Amino acid sequence: MTETAAQPTPAEVWQKLQEGNERFVSGELRHPNQNAARRSSLTESQHPMAVVFGCSDSRLAAEIIFDVGLGDVFVVRTAGQVIDDAVLGSLEFSVDELGVPLIIVLGHDSCGAVSAALSSAESGTMPSGHVRGLVERIFPSVLSAQQQGLTTVNDTVEEHVKQTADRLVDHSRSLHDAVEEGRTAVVGVTYRLAEGRADMVTTLGSL
Repeated sequence: MTETAAQPTPAEVWQKLQEGNERFVSGELRHPNQNAARRSSLTESQHPMAVVFGCSDSRLAAEIIFDVGLGDVFVVRTAGQVIDDAVLGSLEFSVDELGVPLIIVLGHDSCGAVSAALSSAESGTMPSGHVRGLVERIFPSVLSAQQQGLTTVNDTVEEHVKQTADRLVDHSRSLHDAVEEGRTAVVGVTYRLAEGRADMVTTLGSL
């Protein structure tokens, strides 16, 4: 009888992704799981090791910065990693149906969405169209940062990553239970555009 591989722990997944990011930073990429054989092996099912909820910024491609390939990460992206019902549903699916043990909230420095929220807070004027909705969802993080004396875009990005990780667990009973039961953990990460480095800034659950 063939034994099923044991599910990796959140700590093991984070370690693997850190190693991939170190390869990306140093330029020693392996480009794993990106060939025809890997593609064929995934036609019937997927078993990603992590879900990455990140900003839509074109410079923030999760598979590239963590040096992983097809089937390795389940990716959800919105500008400024803003939460809505579609995001929560996608994350719940990844945890409850796919058994993903690690959620990564991925923000980055010089984020345009966070910059827009900061500008609106300073000027008292809101952007037009649906961008307004993005800014409104980032405002709580801006206010939290300001209460701590943090006023730069990058400091606010870090606070927004922390606040977003907390909101995911607060707003979803499914994700809350998964973290409480130790089935998954949440890691907040900020990405440095110039260096290519992904740094952990917060964790929820056992890692």
